Amino acid sequence: MTLHFVVSGALDQITGGYLYDSRIVEGLRSRGRSVRVHELDGRFPDVDATAHASAAVMAGTVQEGETVVIDGLALPAFREILPALVGKAVVVALVHHPLADETGLSAEERSRLEASDDACLPQMRHIIVTSPATAKELARYGISPERISIVIPGTDPAHRALGSHDGKVRLLSVGSLIPRKGHDVLIRAMAELPELSWSLKCIGSESRDPATAARLRALCRDTGLAGRIGFSGELVGAELEAAYAAADVFVLASHHEGYGMVFAEALAHGLPIVATEAGAIPSTVPTGCGILVPPGDHAALAQALRRLISDAPLRREIAQNAYRAGKALPTWSEAAAAFDAALAL
Repeated sequence: MTLHFVVSGALDQITGGYLYDSRIVEGLRSRGRSVRVHELDGRFPDVDATAHASAAVMAGTVQEGETVVIDGLALPAFREILPALVGKAVVVALVHHPLADETGLSAEERSRLEASDDACLPQMRHIIVTSPATAKELARYGISPERISIVIPGTDPAHRALGSHDGKVRLLSVGSLIPRKGHDVLIRAMAELPELSWSLKCIGSESRDPATAARLRALCRDTGLAGRIGFSGELVGAELEAAYAAADVFVLASHHEGYGMVFAEALAHGLPIVATEAGAIPSTVPTGCGILVPPGDHAALAQALRRLISDAPLRREIAQNAYRAGKALPTWSEAAAAFDAALAL
């Protein structure tokens, strides 16, 4: 039977959530599953009429007894038609993190998204999450642990980062320029380290939230760091690999992560990590592989960065731990197998 996999917008978007979905779809197909991807039109997750209509069209293609996997970002579009859909199909939600946990929402937006998850998630036959931290967060929706499967993202093998070796410590940050990624906190932290030798390369989409991207560029100018912090936009393939290879330290100041695939990528490249204690990050970044600080605390972030920038032996020690941890991460083939098994529950 066909497995329907539902996402909001195009599947080939370059974010951790869409990359996870894409690789899982690829892995399920390689395991013999017939997977039909539905890319819904409209606005998400605070859905509009177009999104509702697109979800209704999708639901009309589902046959009795088929399985439907709905990415959590697309789930609000199904709120009104979900009872009918779960009445004829096996409906599974894929939750990267609760929608209301996004940073920068108004109180009204947060309330709407909280209500949507509260209405939709209890109706699911099963829920797949990407980390133990997200599984715990679903308790607030009354979801019992036995209805949840944790399928950790896979990580591709990677060459160990070569680093700079020229006296300047090169910092790398990968994440869309949206409030949740905390780039403003990172820039303020870097502003406290003007006397140290460093550069920062920020890779990530500027089009998802142009206003935030503009504010970050202005903040770089205001702090006098425009010449030391570069924004490269989205990079993939060889260009992204080259950025990891040239880096000495990976840093991201997220306010929340449902897993944090870029942290796993940094581990695979053997990069010491500076990050926050938010969401699933402490479980993604093992002890000894980085320095974690409270989210939103730019002074603590600056102190952690000062330690790694100033202490080359410490960087090498943590880098070795990171590379060892990266070798133990699950592959995408293993992730697809775990996802396939979860669908059978």
